[in-house]
Amino acid sequence: MASTVGNSSDVIVFTLYGLNETKSTKLLFFAFTLQFYLLVIFLNLTLVATILLEKSLHDPMYIFICNLSVNSLYGTAGLYPKLLSDFLSDSHVISYIACITQIVVIYSFLFCEFTTLTVMAYDRYVAICKPLEYHAVMTPLRVFKFLLISWLLPFSDMIIPAVLMIRLPLCGSHIDKLYCENWAVVKLSCVDTTLNNLSGYILLFKYTLQFLFIVYSYILIIKACVKTSEGRSKFMQTCMPHLISLISFMATFLFDAMYTRYGARNAPQALRNIMAVEFLVIPPLLNPLIYGLNLTQIRRTLLKLCNKSIKPYT
Repeated sequence: MASTVGNSSDVIVFTLYGLNETKSTKLLFFAFTLQFYLLVIFLNLTLVATILLEKSLHDPMYIFICNLSVNSLYGTAGLYPKLLSDFLSDSHVISYIACITQIVVIYSFLFCEFTTLTVMAYDRYVAICKPLEYHAVMTPLRVFKFLLISWLLPFSDMIIPAVLMIRLPLCGSHIDKLYCENWAVVKLSCVDTTLNNLSGYILLFKYTLQFLFIVYSYILIIKACVKTSEGRSKFMQTCMPHLISLISFMATFLFDAMYTRYGARNAPQALRNIMAVEFLVIPPLLNPLIYGLNLTQIRRTLLKLCNKSIKPYT
């Protein structure tokens, strides 16, 4: 499991202790988690397929919504398959390489989600505050660049924290969560982790600036929308789903980040598990629902595609 060098260990296998209290009901949790994961896959794939198949939805706003769903599929793939296998196993272990991979996937999912929501705020700002310039600003090339940034930036943001984490000699292999998490691994280090903490604070500052940009964009959008009834209607239809998505993501992410660092260790394991996976449960399920149900054009396209698939059998 581990080879000892001095006081430290070159840990090659971590043990995840988040499921220790679910042994008696693990099959029930497995069934529920599997159904939930299949629902997340179905809803997000449906939204992606709807947007890709319908040419009228090939506008920047819908393309960015599609990107959110693709990212949800990517992020949940970093958690649920491993979690489901752990429900069926008595030993909840993960190799060092698999642990690092899981950390990179989950954190790049978080950063991609936030970057996409930032881009969407800019898109809505241009559409509502500068409608005459919209098509000149949000050109296909610029949309492509934004999509590229929303994926490349999160991975580049992961490079330094990942390298700083990998360099650490570890003195333990106990992770008190359902999955591998950066801070949980860093805490196992035998040496000073100041650089890791500094890297984390720099990323926090960077994404705080992005959040402030989103807030500022929506202040301008709201000011522009309250002037006319048409503006208020447009805000409710195209901006409200984005705001709900943003609020749900930020709330669940902050809950996990704050609880990971400052939460009470004597809290019930079930509560800690819920806090740990909220950001990988609520946004991936909520996003396709709010966009699919609230945006008229997506809803109409879904109904049209459903009718086409039903007609051959009637």
